[in-house]
Amino acid sequence: MKLSRTARLTGLALSSTLLLAACGTDEQRPVASAEDTVDSGITCAEGGLTAAGSSAQKNAVDEWVKAYQGACPGATINYQSAGSGAGIEQFIAGTTAFAGSDSALKDDEVAQAAARCKTGPAINLPMVIGPVAIAYNLDGVDELVLDAPALAKIFSGRITTWDDAALQALNPDASLPSSRIQPFVRSDESGTSDNVQKYLEAAAPAEWTFGDGKKFNGPGNQSAAKSDGVTQAVISTPGAVTYVEGSFAENAGLSVAKISTGASEPVELTGETAGEAVEAATVTGTGNDLSLKLDYATKDEGAYPIVLVTYEIVCEKGTPADQLELLTSFLSFTSSDEGQDLLEDVGYAPLPSSIRKKVEAAVAVLS
Repeated sequence: MKLSRTARLTGLALSSTLLLAACGTDEQRPVASAEDTVDSGITCAEGGLTAAGSSAQKNAVDEWVKAYQGACPGATINYQSAGSGAGIEQFIAGTTAFAGSDSALKDDEVAQAAARCKTGPAINLPMVIGPVAIAYNLDGVDELVLDAPALAKIFSGRITTWDDAALQALNPDASLPSSRIQPFVRSDESGTSDNVQKYLEAAAPAEWTFGDGKKFNGPGNQSAAKSDGVTQAVISTPGAVTYVEGSFAENAGLSVAKISTGASEPVELTGETAGEAVEAATVTGTGNDLSLKLDYATKDEGAYPIVLVTYEIVCEKGTPADQLELLTSFLSFTSSDEGQDLLEDVGYAPLPSSIRKKVEAAVAVLS
């Protein structure tokens, strides 16, 4: 039986309290180290790590860091939400221990990352399933259904008002206003943009002819930086619509569209429906590289098609010795059942068991 989030975090906090209380005496002050396993089940290590990258996984990493540092007071982990492109650049430059990215390393990045690692390749470890919400601000419209062709036209300027015939056909019972649609996209390079464009390319190939990539290619859109930026843009702009990682939409209380995929019913964004889509993904990497290929055009019942998987990009071999112990300890926690269970409470979906176990095995042999 799973513990509630409150119970789990209470256990973590209690472990930290006991350690701190013991530190109040003059003798036998325990210090967390790689040999200490606290009551939470986390095997602690000391030191500090800096990482950077995907803003889509920021809320997940914040939750993990809070739990890990609460159990392991000798550790400090600093994750900078710089965007996937910037995170990979910093990792290649050797200024961070790992990068968070909403898509696996591209071909031109693989060699650069391997050169940074020196004694082994960089590998992609899937860690967070982040369903991408189509969030909107439309007064009086609490439920909205969209599909890939409509979204392709909205984000390329060919559907410009909310009462467009294509949108009315998808929402026959809704009272859609005649106001202009205000689409917002990411201004920075983002794996979220990459995944959304891959979805549009796969599910609406006739309507989306702009390709994919971390830079959003559709014309005529307003833009804002990072997940926080597009979220705030939608909050403050009547008629706005954007794509953003689901936890940001949930935390901001934004309305989120259901997606019509060709299944019998439009699919609501939930952790369960996002997990259904990733369950069917195939591993395309070799060895301990666990890059995944998603089916963005899925019509499976109850499978939400716009999902991203964020990867932690690490050196399989070649992590500096003074960082390796803490890096392995922290990623062992994030890929554990306990670490993955925390994600459901902050708007993400846990990794399917089959993938999670492969990630755990890859983390265990980092060197």
